[in-house]
Amino acid sequence: MFWLKKLHDMQNNCHLSKLILEQAKKYGDRAALSYRDYAQKKWLPISWKQFALNVQKVSYALLRLGVKVQENIAVFSQNKPETHYVDFGAYGIRVVTIPIYATSSAAQITYMLNDAQVRFLFVGEQQQYDVAFSVISVARTLEKIIIFDRSVKKNDSDHLSVYFDDFLKEELAGGLDDDIKAEYKQRQADANDDDLCNILYTSGTTGQSKGVMLTYGQYREGFRVNDAVLPLSENDVFLNFLPYTHIFERAWCYLGLTEGALQCVNLRPADVQRSMQEVHPTCMCAVPRFWEKVYQAVLEKMENGTFLERKLISEALEVGKRVWVNYKSKGKSVPLGLALQYKLYDKTIIKLLRKTLGLERANFFPTAGAAVSPEVETFAHAAGINMVVGYGLTESLATVSCDIPGKPSTLGSVGRLIDKIEIKFGENDEILLRGKTITPGYYKKDSQTKEAIDDEGWFHTGDAGYMKNGELFLRERIKDLFKTSNGKYIAPQMIESKLVLDRYFDQAVIVADKRKFVSALIVPSYALLEDYARQHGIQFANREALCTHPDIIKFYTERIDTLQQDLAHYEQIKRFILLPHPFTMENGELTNTLKVRRRMVYEHYAEQIEQIYVEAEAAAAAPKSSSNNNNNEK
Repeated sequence: MFWLKKLHDMQNNCHLSKLILEQAKKYGDRAALSYRDYAQKKWLPISWKQFALNVQKVSYALLRLGVKVQENIAVFSQNKPETHYVDFGAYGIRVVTIPIYATSSAAQITYMLNDAQVRFLFVGEQQQYDVAFSVISVARTLEKIIIFDRSVKKNDSDHLSVYFDDFLKEELAGGLDDDIKAEYKQRQADANDDDLCNILYTSGTTGQSKGVMLTYGQYREGFRVNDAVLPLSENDVFLNFLPYTHIFERAWCYLGLTEGALQCVNLRPADVQRSMQEVHPTCMCAVPRFWEKVYQAVLEKMENGTFLERKLISEALEVGKRVWVNYKSKGKSVPLGLALQYKLYDKTIIKLLRKTLGLERANFFPTAGAAVSPEVETFAHAAGINMVVGYGLTESLATVSCDIPGKPSTLGSVGRLIDKIEIKFGENDEILLRGKTITPGYYKKDSQTKEAIDDEGWFHTGDAGYMKNGELFLRERIKDLFKTSNGKYIAPQMIESKLVLDRYFDQAVIVADKRKFVSALIVPSYALLEDYARQHGIQFANREALCTHPDIIKFYTERIDTLQQDLAHYEQIKRFILLPHPFTMENGELTNTLKVRRRMVYEHYAEQIEQIYVEAEAAAAAPKSSSNNNNNEK
């Protein structure tokens, strides 16, 4: 197709070591990046020329420090323009960068720094600096901490840290000698696709994290195959919402840079909805949980609106649903009457809805990282938000498959395979992958690499799935499948995803493995639940009392019954506990990507879980005439 060829011609497909410098020659004073300055209360642009200048300054500064070819440096920060300067400055001289989640603990960063023998660590704000400084004595190779945020207060005994602007000035003071210039040119000339670009430590839902090695060749191939199917251009505006440490955001952002698209850097995750309304992105990658929150917000708006507002929004979304589910998703033409009806709604009610979200310029929105519920996917398309569902892993440099414009996309699929990715299915329908975007292995972990990549080069994903009519469908993480004591297999993530669609559920963890029935640990949406309690005259002294109140248990029981009515009897939740405290990263219950560490949750709530089944046994043994007053039994 002509537009695909045109877009491919537009992409700058040069090596990442030279990308920003080459784009600066093309775009000059045009904005490459933008970020909100909280002091000035406005978004400030950074031109391609400024971007390239800062990247080159970092390259020279690192050379003056004596950073070697393929040496590892680390960036421990939230999303900031400076993280790009360091990354691309490092790439320019064949240095490997290791992004570390801004919320990582001292123990986590100590492991990574020591495993990768990092000498130079860049940190973002006060929280990251404090954690980094606390591990200086146990980070065996660490020589210097470079701080992005000038407002960070350094420890009085700190003699190893320097602020980023001083780092650049000090290392470049007095100009550049000929040796540095020559070294820079030589490294630029020697840059190749086999070089290691990043080491991304997976957050790990079980066990110690592993460093996934990513090469420049993987990135180059990833850009090629994604550019071939996604309608991107230099006119797009990206909102960088997920952490750059996440391969989804990192690869997605880099793809946008190759196209010349503007990257709006969301500095604080909690501000994403505000950022959407201010920058009006055309594209933004996100995980399903984000869209679940958007979906819940729209339902709440409908619930709190007038009868007429509820009716109009409901009718508009219903028409949008019919257009997408029955026609557009199947590649069929929409009947004229329905098309005209949708056009009317799309220019009024649905347009207003998108404008409220800040998505009136929507192009498309990649979504991956977990299963997307049919309700959320249908809602997005009904609202005119082109959600492109995909599947990928850190080890595959993100995209393995995605919905492709112009081709049918079945509700529940994760799209079609990108070019040159090979797939087959192993034992238990495990997805096996092979191709140029697949990692060469885990850093300094030969045994784990051999476990994951077999002798024929197939990477074992741990995900079960199947192909149907050219589309890939996921079943479940194989290791997450539970087998009840009755021999029935349970897919916990599928049940959990149903629960958190309801706005009164914030988090949910299913318990079923080797148990007689399914139970659940549920974290309510506390603010909404407290409002509900007040509106219904339910008295409570604290959250503990609220979570055990009979009327609240009944309220959740009814909602669970509604949510799981399409599940098989053996999959349905029979008992549950409402928890007065959320799962957190600080307690080790969540990874940095907010995935639940089941083992830790089960350990922390072992007593409560055991009590569920003890009480169930007692209830089963009780005489039939006895009444069971356990309020959370279903």
